[in-house]
Amino acid sequence: MSLTEAMDQYKRCLKQGQKDYRADVLRGRYPYPQVLDEILDESMCAGRVDLGLIEIPINQIVGTKSAGRKSAFASSFMPLLPIDTEFGAKWVKLCQAHLGTDGIRDPIKCYEYLGRFYVEEGNKRVSVLKSYGAATIPGQVTRMVPVETQDLAIQRYYEFMDFYRLAGIYQVQFERLGSYAKLQAALGYEPGYIWTKEERKSFLSSFARFREAFRKQGGDSLNVTPAGALLVWLGVNPFQALKDMTAAELSKSITAVWPDIKLLAEGGPIAISTVPPTGERSGILSKVFDSRPSHLNVAFIHTSNPGESVWTRAHDAGRRHLEEALGSKITVTTYPNVRSASEADRVMEEAVEAGADVIFATAPPLIGASRKVVARHPNVKVLVCSLDMSYAGLRTYYSRIYESKFITGAIAGAMARNDTIGYIANYPIFGVPAGINAFALGAQMVNPNAKLLLHWSCTAGDPGELFEKRGVTVISNRESPSPEQAAAGWGWGLSLFTQERQEIPLAAPCWNWGTFYEKVINSIFQGTWDAGKDGGKAVNYWWGLDSGVIDVQLGLALPDGVKRMALLLKDAIVRKSFDPFACKILDQDGQVRCDGSRSLTPEEIVQMDWLCQGVEGSIPSFDQLLPMSRSMVRLLGLYRDAIPPETEGKLL
Repeated sequence: MSLTEAMDQYKRCLKQGQKDYRADVLRGRYPYPQVLDEILDESMCAGRVDLGLIEIPINQIVGTKSAGRKSAFASSFMPLLPIDTEFGAKWVKLCQAHLGTDGIRDPIKCYEYLGRFYVEEGNKRVSVLKSYGAATIPGQVTRMVPVETQDLAIQRYYEFMDFYRLAGIYQVQFERLGSYAKLQAALGYEPGYIWTKEERKSFLSSFARFREAFRKQGGDSLNVTPAGALLVWLGVNPFQALKDMTAAELSKSITAVWPDIKLLAEGGPIAISTVPPTGERSGILSKVFDSRPSHLNVAFIHTSNPGESVWTRAHDAGRRHLEEALGSKITVTTYPNVRSASEADRVMEEAVEAGADVIFATAPPLIGASRKVVARHPNVKVLVCSLDMSYAGLRTYYSRIYESKFITGAIAGAMARNDTIGYIANYPIFGVPAGINAFALGAQMVNPNAKLLLHWSCTAGDPGELFEKRGVTVISNRESPSPEQAAAGWGWGLSLFTQERQEIPLAAPCWNWGTFYEKVINSIFQGTWDAGKDGGKAVNYWWGLDSGVIDVQLGLALPDGVKRMALLLKDAIVRKSFDPFACKILDQDGQVRCDGSRSLTPEEIVQMDWLCQGVEGSIPSFDQLLPMSRSMVRLLGLYRDAIPPETEGKLL
């Protein structure tokens, strides 16, 4: 490069630097590079780590170590001093070297803090290379380790340091805790696997391709990092596809998951639909442009066979109710025994190819295949039986089973021969603590001294032996999948045990899935399917006793007075004149969770991760779970973001 060309480059960069400076001033932003010494006090630093010579992502260089040279640069590291200064002359000389035969070979020296770099030596080298759009620059780096606190940014950074120890790359930044472990698993690596140089190079090449495509589609306007968007994309696409897709195919695949990326940018909001849609769409325009269907093809996909699973049998009973209620208006196809992820992908595509307008996936493990099918076929309505899943494009459904649990708790408080009641919970997943707490509050309403002796069926141990030792006569087992099973007894719901250990069914919370399916399909026919949609949020149906989707089956042996109490409570909850959680509630540590002056919000109830006073027992950790129970907790667990993901073999 000639001297004239280097000087022209400086003049262009000087003009850009002045423009960047003015823009920062007008927006009230700091117009110079940030100064680490002004940001970081030694008391905030837990130590220093020499990282040696590394390739620094140049877009993560944001400032200088000290304030000495800061006024020579705009915040973009473009120059601000005139070309006839000593600074300008040195910049021009470096520019000549950069495009000459030798290039800029000397590494810079800098400090890294919270994933950002601050230059101590080599500011002009950074400026020259930034002006030519260089991706990285070699540098000797010292990491300033922050003191560990509960601050979200600090917690994220500590997760990054663990990831850097394995991957050795800085280009990946996330906004959500747990994301680094999820990326490690998504690439097929065990939690502690250390990447090879070739794997690092392969990933960075594919990631750069994704990042460029993401930004071309407006990714920079979203409050989400390219790595965060990639993790969403990997939920639908295999990593290998990044190497094989054309630019057009990659762009199309990003567009398909754009609603989920936007949802991540907004913090993953969920619109909880607590009331079934009613009535029909009205208005002049709706009559002119009426697109309501006259017939629907409906597919039910189960992870097991109705003959072997009471859960699937209950949903299959709901399917039969739907067919009887709507007759020739619908055509229903059932796909049982869909047990693996690959089989779920195949079956859902098969259902779409067969003309399915609506797909009901009746178990949480089908969520992955459901996400893929809505990305590929956005016009197909897909619903997954689950709770607290924030994915755009598909909907989830469950119910406020805690309302029924409150009623059975009140029955237990009235029927127990002593103050201790046994309670068997299934999994530590969203919605379950609400059921435990509602049951305890119902029992304590009738008997203020009532205590719950809690056992989890997903952990080791014999609850029968524990309950018998404590003289427990009333035990709450799992809720019943259907009214028929509740009526049959056989360990469902609430039971009284005689001295001879004979089981007498008292009551059982149960689902009427057919009612749910009928209401949802009718909402499509009536044009009210989108009535509960809320600004692009993920929609979770969470209906209660007032919808008829859940109920309480009362046993024949229940005394008349207790039965009357149960029916009065049910009627009050249905009419919304009584709320089980609208009272003063203390947790096991004595902390006030509700002062009684208000009702808890749906979000507070769904995401309960605490137990109230009067419950003896605790929420089990992941390590305490039986192996067969862990997959469900990975999907829906209260602490799912902290669980190391499973891997499926290396993908790089």
